[in-house]
Amino acid sequence: ATTAALAVGAVACGPKDGTDRGGAGDAPKKGGTLTVLNSEPQNNFDPARLYTSGGGKVPTLVFRTLTTRNRENGAAGAKAVPDLATDTGRPSENATVWTYTLKDGLKFEDGSPITSADIKYGIERSFAAELSGGAPYLRDWLVGGEDYQGPYKDKSEDGLKSIETPDKKTLVFHLKKPEGEFPLLATQTQFAPVPRNKDTGTKYEEHPVSSGPYKVVKNTGGGERILLARNEHWSESTDKQRHAYPDTIEVTSGLDPAVINQRLSTGAGADAAAVTTDTNLGPAELAQIAGDRELQKRVGTGRFGYTNYLAFNPKVKPFDDPKVRQAISYAVNRQSVVNAAGGSSLAEPATTFLPNQKSFGYTPDDPFPAGRTGNPEKAKELLKEAGHESGLTLTLTHSTAKNFATSPEVATAVQESLKKAGITVKLAGLEDNDYKNKIHSLTDEPGLFLAGWGADWPSGGPFLAPIYDGRQIVKDAYNFNHAQLDDKAVNQEIDEINKLTDLDAAARRWGALDKKIGAQALSVPLFHPVYKRLYGKDVKNIVISDWDGVLDISQVSVK
Repeated sequence: ATTAALAVGAVACGPKDGTDRGGAGDAPKKGGTLTVLNSEPQNNFDPARLYTSGGGKVPTLVFRTLTTRNRENGAAGAKAVPDLATDTGRPSENATVWTYTLKDGLKFEDGSPITSADIKYGIERSFAAELSGGAPYLRDWLVGGEDYQGPYKDKSEDGLKSIETPDKKTLVFHLKKPEGEFPLLATQTQFAPVPRNKDTGTKYEEHPVSSGPYKVVKNTGGGERILLARNEHWSESTDKQRHAYPDTIEVTSGLDPAVINQRLSTGAGADAAAVTTDTNLGPAELAQIAGDRELQKRVGTGRFGYTNYLAFNPKVKPFDDPKVRQAISYAVNRQSVVNAAGGSSLAEPATTFLPNQKSFGYTPDDPFPAGRTGNPEKAKELLKEAGHESGLTLTLTHSTAKNFATSPEVATAVQESLKKAGITVKLAGLEDNDYKNKIHSLTDEPGLFLAGWGADWPSGGPFLAPIYDGRQIVKDAYNFNHAQLDDKAVNQEIDEINKLTDLDAAARRWGALDKKIGAQALSVPLFHPVYKRLYGKDVKNIVISDWDGVLDISQVSVK
């Protein structure tokens, strides 16, 4: 969930257009081949190494987890629901203990039963150094997690003692502190079962043992070409979330995004039954599509819980002065920023740090009202009070990657709007890796830079805590708490909300905390991205949830 959105969530109104669930005489049918055209290879196709949420995109076809995302359009899709388990988990001892019972009749692709020991072992593998890459939460949350080295090093009979398996169908998790959002974490692929006797270590990704509707037939080129076929031992009676309509699924990656969109729009041969799980339409492509009504019907629209913002480092002058930070907040012209991010169909103005969806706890707020086009007069007034009557000169750090987010176009839009308030902005563009290393380094962090954050699941917790919890300031690796905020009251409120197992009540508290932090002008929320993706003309049953804002591959059927 860093500067490049990793894996999750979207607005309390799902897809607005291009949603085709099939007409009355057009019900989804079993059969055919679905083609997936992607730019990024599906590397690390091992449940331990994947950083996903909700089960992920292609991975959710192969790996079932204790819970998963609800496969429905819009806000209804931002909830966790049972998958391998009979419910989303039973909390006790103030949400520090979570108990799960497995459903009857669960089987691996070879017909052998899935047991609680397989899920425990799957989680334990994710602690092995050679299988790193997954989300860090289990290491942080499970008792003993910080010291556990995984099953290849730890040869003890018990493994990680904080995961108990009293019988073949029961799992009990012991956490260091209350975590009301454990059911949301249990959607990650680390919770997929792995049979110990089939574990081939780093080679497991070539043929992971399936618990889902499809099994891996072939995986070549480091995840560039993957062929999936039906897992005959998967049973829809135990899986209310995945439909498994196509007979086979062929994933081809390493393609240029422009080529993917061209192939999807043309729809020749197998491309008529194709989708993408990672490539959006850009402004130029949307302009082309605007004149084609048939293509417009094949655009899915979704919103992922993500915020692009201007980050302040108050340890660097003059950003230590709240009045300077407030002045910049008032001066920003969000309309020009939205235009630079691809226009209003690809970006929506943001005035809160939390994304504008109910599941995050979104509470409408605008602490420094700049209107659509900025309020330079109010900004000048504050600068004068701060002793900068003759203006200010600042440096804004950004990436040179053409991503319509932290890129030169957005930086230039900010530069131009601040100029009207008497603030001269010098742009410091860095190659993407250098940019990321600089903005996430505690010793090297600039005073003002463009940033973005996406949640690991649709809730305020993984949104606000990594950015504003003082105990998550990282000294010698990637740090995301740009303001280096270590406020006892904020830290305490995060702990209190984490105790809540009523996630609607928790969401309201995250919204209130967002408002409280927002008043300190530690960042300037700029916009939330909107995802627009094409799908092939023979693809039906389009479901786009607010969990990740993109087409749910487990729901589609092909002609």
